[in-house]
Amino acid sequence: MERVKKLNKWANAHTNYPLDFLRMALGVFLFIKGIEFMTNYVEMATMVKPFEGLPGGMIILHYIAPAHFVGGVLIVAGLLTRWAAVAQLPILAGAILTNFLGTMNVSNLVIACIVFLACIFFIIYGSGKHSVDYYLKMQQ
Repeated sequence: MERVKKLNKWANAHTNYPLDFLRMALGVFLFIKGIEFMTNYVEMATMVKPFEGLPGGMIILHYIAPAHFVGGVLIVAGLLTRWAAVAQLPILAGAILTNFLGTMNVSNLVIACIVFLACIFFIIYGSGKHSVDYYLKMQQ
């Protein structure tokens, strides 16, 4: 817990608007991807095809879209940003693995890697000074 407090203090001292816009863009991207998965079930089923034989394959299908919806909204608002980003990591790791286990799509691989790295960055950095987390912390 002490490490999280140190990271929050560092992030709040070194915050600026471009990082907040990056956080919001990441959240909007994840939310739009959640909508895309919900509306295009056939594409989602083909993407999850390499993981079909694994136990819990159906759970994967039902985890991706809601995690993107809720995680995207939380990341945009800056509320529980670290937890929302951690919830995205298994999905993004699966997106990266899908390219190696199934058919290789370089553009999807690059996007998945960029979003994966952005989530790792926000797990370390936190939500920043211009977020609901910071506002709620200042209200205590």
